[in-house]
Amino acid sequence: MIHIRIESSTDEPIYEQIARQIRTGIFSGDFKPGDALPSIRQLAKDLQISVITTKRAYEELEREGFIDSMVGKGSFISGANPQLIREQRLHQMEMMIEEAVKDAKALNVSLSELMEHIRLVYEESE
Repeated sequence: MIHIRIESSTDEPIYEQIARQIRTGIFSGDFKPGDALPSIRQLAKDLQISVITTKRAYEELEREGFIDSMVGKGSFISGANPQLIREQRLHQMEMMIEEAVKDAKALNVSLSELMEHIRLVYEESE
């Protein structure tokens, strides 16, 4: 059974909270390939949120290769290799870090200052 918890005290959009929790469950091994996700309508009802919001989360996860959706059957954890998906996501993260480094250099921010900013953002998200 997949459990999703929505935090109202965060700035993170609800669809991103849903997608993040499902990704985390896949990476941790809690969710296995072939595991069924609740229907979009059922998850929306359970979380008392809009169907559009759950649909957006599922679409993002499908686009990223985490889930497969079949018309009339539902959505399932993808059989794709989680390690490969993780590597792809790490590559995306590295590209974002490159942009942050370019911005930091343009602003004359030192490496230690940049690392401090990263540490603060990382700790705030816990």
